[in-house]
Amino acid sequence: MAALYVMIPVAMIIVALAIWLFFWAVDNGQYEDLDGPAHSILFDDEDPMHTAGMKHRSTQNSTTEEQ
Repeated sequence: MAALYVMIPVAMIIVALAIWLFFWAVDNGQYEDLDGPAHSILFDDEDPMHTAGMKHRSTQNSTTEEQ
């Protein structure tokens, strides 16, 4: 029974800390863009079949040819 006098306040402090961390993360924009990182890993900029990769490579080739 004496352990409950310690465990209940500790549990309440942990819950309060978790709620504070959640609201801190929301206020600092941690949940602003949930889809961006998931989509960015699907596209490799160096992939020659991807248009962004082709544009990047063509700009690199034109700068090296000019030198």
